[in-house]
Amino acid sequence: MKNLISYLLFTFLVIITGCKKEFDGPAVTAPSYSIIEVGSSVDLAFSFIAEGGYASSTLVATNGTATIKTNGTTGSTSGNIVVTYSATRQQGAGTVTITVTDNNARSGLATAVLDVVNVPTISVTGNIDENTTWETGKIYILEGRIAVLSGVTLTIQPGVIVKGREGSGSNATALMIARGGTLMAAGTSTSPIIFTSIADEILPGEIESPNLDPTLNGLWGGLIILGNAPVSADAPSVGIEGIPPSDLNGLYGGKDPTDNSGTIRYISIRHGGANIGEGNEINGLTLGGVGSGTVIENVEIIANQDDGIEWFGGTVNVKNAIIWNTGDDAVDTDQSWGGTLDNFIIVNPGDECFELDGAEGNMEAGHTIRNGSVKAGNAEGLADLDDNSIVTMSNIYFFDIKAGQDFDLKPTGLTVSDLQATLPAGALVTDFFKDGSDAFVTVVNQGANTAGADVTKFKDWSWTALSGVLNDFK
Repeated sequence: MKNLISYLLFTFLVIITGCKKEFDGPAVTAPSYSIIEVGSSVDLAFSFIAEGGYASSTLVATNGTATIKTNGTTGSTSGNIVVTYSATRQQGAGTVTITVTDNNARSGLATAVLDVVNVPTISVTGNIDENTTWETGKIYILEGRIAVLSGVTLTIQPGVIVKGREGSGSNATALMIARGGTLMAAGTSTSPIIFTSIADEILPGEIESPNLDPTLNGLWGGLIILGNAPVSADAPSVGIEGIPPSDLNGLYGGKDPTDNSGTIRYISIRHGGANIGEGNEINGLTLGGVGSGTVIENVEIIANQDDGIEWFGGTVNVKNAIIWNTGDDAVDTDQSWGGTLDNFIIVNPGDECFELDGAEGNMEAGHTIRNGSVKAGNAEGLADLDDNSIVTMSNIYFFDIKAGQDFDLKPTGLTVSDLQATLPAGALVTDFFKDGSDAFVTVVNQGANTAGADVTKFKDWSWTALSGVLNDFK
């Protein structure tokens, strides 16, 4: 009997020892409930315990997409899996379900639940009469013509999107910095500030419009900056183009050439140029009597119905500017502007690439335009100047030129040097550069130019660059 019991016990132990241990399937834990804005992304960390050893994982997402950013380690019995979830443009519930499979082909799953909400949107309905900050991550809607009043500072943080409501005539929307007001709009190369139309579905963090074509214009007004620097006009101060004369916030001009209206860096202005009357549209960026104490650099103007940038007197300098698809002139100067435009790109204006006008009053001052690349495209002309224009132009490259696009050297106050051009096959330089200006032009093959803009200054932050348009520029 004793031997029988020993035998049975031995047999039981052999059976138990020989059996393969059966592990439970993986246990997966989802992160806590999250809130995310439409069009944005968030990282979600799932934890798992897998006694059978981690093998793989799969994802299913709703109201967005999900990808694995950090996976589990093969064979590990526990760990974390980080998933990046990108919400759609539709608010509502969103989910990410992850299924973890172990080396025994057993699976476990968990679901993270998210609330996809709209981006905070603030309507701006009246003039800004106290120091105000527009915050990163938000959209601000201009419900009409909004002025930053004298003595007041508007600060716009990086990444802010400003959208103008539709309107024309006296109801045209615009942001106007009145004389004595200050705009501190300092975007960055990774987070530019974007001015656009209410029709644009763009969200914070995006640069390219998801729904508007870069030729669509006239949907709102534009950005207008006015200062106390001298202008050459019939009076010491005058009303700016595009603003009804009844709005006294539209006055500009004074006696302070070093006047400071603030700082503008890394901004993009799009789809503007609404009409307020026959022949009276708003430019993409209007600079009236703006002084040299104002910093303006890294500016993009896209699809404005009127001019891209227009200067009315003043002394402000502008550096690193792109002007793409304007309905009228790309660069327009008036009333003896006395500053410098340095490093710029012009693409396909509707009228002149350069409209450079002279003094309208007794004050005479000249300006400098240098280091630029011009893709003429469908422009009416290369440069149109008054007889009394005082301008120095140098290191500029022209290409994509067509018949009828002329550059003349009529004004006695025009100084030109170091121009390069790529001409149509069989064309002569005198077909385009008139009245002796051909003497300052070197003909080069496209891409062989040594004159022109430093294109690298526009990469990453501009829609023009991301669209591929700048691939034609060297």
